[in-house]
Amino acid sequence: MIFPEVKIHQPDSFEDYRGELYTIFKQEYNELTFNHDKVAISRQNVLRGLHGDNKSWKLITCLSGEIYLVVVDYRSESPNYLKWDSIVLTSKNRKSILVPPMFANGHLVLSPEATFFYKWSYPGKYPDVDDQFSLNWKDPKINIHWPLENPILSDRDKSSKFI
Repeated sequence: MIFPEVKIHQPDSFEDYRGELYTIFKQEYNELTFNHDKVAISRQNVLRGLHGDNKSWKLITCLSGEIYLVVVDYRSESPNYLKWDSIVLTSKNRKSILVPPMFANGHLVLSPEATFFYKWSYPGKYPDVDDQFSLNWKDPKINIHWPLENPILSDRDKSSKFI
């Protein structure tokens, strides 16, 4: 990732004849208290996002399948404002990405199905849809290079405004 604020976590893994065991989270992010977990199961070509808010940290992992994850810096005072980066998360590479507040994230499902898991850390009340910002997935000012021209979108993501 080009953003120093966004952290990539690669866990150690134990494998034997029974399968595999690895840890997604342990207290290595001491400054954060995770208080909410979410799971999204989506089919191939579904694009969710780009969404963010001003107070949440999200630890994102792909538990099954493969996703193309995009992170956009939405801090207007940042030298990286509206810059983006991407990473492929899979159940095989086991990487997790820690996304800070004021960064939008979105993901496109590359496999026939994928399970996207994220832990949330935020103070106070959960920042639901009304407390979040949405960026249009094809905004030319951001110019993300998605590996698909016509993804499956929610009504929310279809109607996201351009900057």
